[in-house]
Amino acid sequence: MQKTAGIHHITAMVNDAQRNIDFYTGVLGLRLIKKTINFDRPEVYHLYFGNENGHPGTVITFFPWAKQLKGRVGTGQVGGISFIIPKDSIQFWESRLKRFKVKFFQSARFGEKYLNFQDPDGIELELVERKEGPINHWSFGEIHSDVAIKGFGGAMLISAKPNKTANVLENVMGFECIGQEDGFLRFKSEAQLGNTIDIKLTPSVRGLMGAGTIHHIAWRAKDEEDLLKWRNLLQSKEYFPTEIRDRNYFKAVYFHEGGGILFEIATDPPGFTVDEPIDQLGEKLMLPLWFEEKRKELEEILPPIEVRVLEGDK
Repeated sequence: MQKTAGIHHITAMVNDAQRNIDFYTGVLGLRLIKKTINFDRPEVYHLYFGNENGHPGTVITFFPWAKQLKGRVGTGQVGGISFIIPKDSIQFWESRLKRFKVKFFQSARFGEKYLNFQDPDGIELELVERKEGPINHWSFGEIHSDVAIKGFGGAMLISAKPNKTANVLENVMGFECIGQEDGFLRFKSEAQLGNTIDIKLTPSVRGLMGAGTIHHIAWRAKDEEDLLKWRNLLQSKEYFPTEIRDRNYFKAVYFHEGGGILFEIATDPPGFTVDEPIDQLGEKLMLPLWFEEKRKELEEILPPIEVRVLEGDK
């Protein structure tokens, strides 16, 4: 049976690009690893954040568009995202969130303690201490490797049909079901990052796509040959995947699983250094070759943005 290693990336929708950068780099200390465009809507940025090299399992991406309406979190969506932080770093993060006036609370699930909060657009986030996962060596402000976010812990899915979502995770994607607790069904993969998926079993309102919601979740494929096998498997099980699409930093296919959530399967290679060196990631607007002739036009449309150390870190 084919198995995905776990989460490749997660993509969400927000309103303000600079506010998005300020929160995910300035407050959470992630690295802006790619500043590009939405290939399907080039007047909108596509911003990628991750660890120092944008390794699969660490990358959260955003479509920031000021004109989009507020969405509603509900069925057919990823409802929340968890990030792994090093052991004994939770107090640092509590103090940091307080300093930047981010409201938070603590919760527990499957024997783990979580620090819960929202980003400025209302996306539900969690921090969880785990030993697993490589250290993130990216430093920003007062955030250094001993406390830096390592990558994804996992995600919480809000399915219109939890049994169908459970089936695709277990019998198509290769996750193992490890238990049920307090209205959640937990699945785990073999990876160190992005390996824990919780399906919410209690009823929820129907999700509406818009700012403050998660657009899709992507799972890892080893390479393009592996991706083709995934596409053939999905076709054989009548999930009707898209054709393979070139996203410059990976190749991908998309499909809706039975609970309404948009899934993507994306290749690990070629990665984010394919068009700029690792020490310059995220510094320049990067365009695929087929958009390069429109660079001047796009740079005039897209709002100016920058990575900056926030006042609380100075």
